[in-house]
Amino acid sequence: MASAREELQKDLEEVKELLNKATRKRIQDILMAEEHKIETEIKNQPGPKPKGDAVEEEKPPAGGYTVKINNYGWDQSDKFVKIYITLNGVHKLPAENVQVQFSERSFDLLVKHLNGRNYSMTFNNLLKPISVDGSSRKIKTDMILVLCKKKQEDKWECLTRVEKESKDKEKAAYDTSDPGEGLMNLLKKMYSEGDDDMKRTINKAWVESREKQSKGDIPMDI
Repeated sequence: MASAREELQKDLEEVKELLNKATRKRIQDILMAEEHKIETEIKNQPGPKPKGDAVEEEKPPAGGYTVKINNYGWDQSDKFVKIYITLNGVHKLPAENVQVQFSERSFDLLVKHLNGRNYSMTFNNLLKPISVDGSSRKIKTDMILVLCKKKQEDKWECLTRVEKESKDKEKAAYDTSDPGEGLMNLLKKMYSEGDDDMKRTINKAWVESREKQSKGDIPMDI
C-alpha cells in the first residue's frame, strides 16, 4: 500500500501535468495554488531517516511549465534600445539560467528554473537592425535589462515594424488637408468599433446635423 507521501507525490505530478496543458490564466492560478499546497504537505510529511549524520537538502524540481512574459518597459539612448523585464528573484539565479539569443531583427529571452518555472519573451521584426555582437543582457535586483545595440545611432519611434505600420495607418486616417474628411474618418472608426449605444449616439448626431443643414442653420460644408 502506498504511503501518504507517495500519494501526495503522485498528486503533485498530475497537477504539474495539468499546468503544462492549461492555457487560461485563472485555471493556471488555481493549479499553481494547489501545487504549492501539495508541496507544503509533502514537506510536512515525515521523510526517511538519512544515512549517518549527513542530511541532504531537498532540491526544488528542475522542470516546470513556461510562462510567456508580456509586461515590460523600454527606453533608448543614442547607442542602445533598452528593454526592462521585472522578475522577482531573478538576481538569485545562476547567470547561465538567463539566456538571450540575438539576431539582426529579433531577440529571444529564456529564464530557466525561477521558482520552479521557466519564463520566455520573444521580439520579432525589430524596427531597425541591431548589432548581434554589441547586444547583451544585464541582471539586476528583480530585473533583467536587455541591451540591443543600434547599428545606426538614430531614434526609434517604437520597438517593432508591426507597431510602426499600425501607427502609420492610424495617423493616415486622421491626417488630411480637409478637416471635414478627417472628422468623418474619425466618426467612421468610432462607429465601426463602438457598441450599440455609441452607434445610436452617432446616428442621432448625424440626423440632427443633416436637419440643421436643410434648414440653413449651419453651412453645408461643415
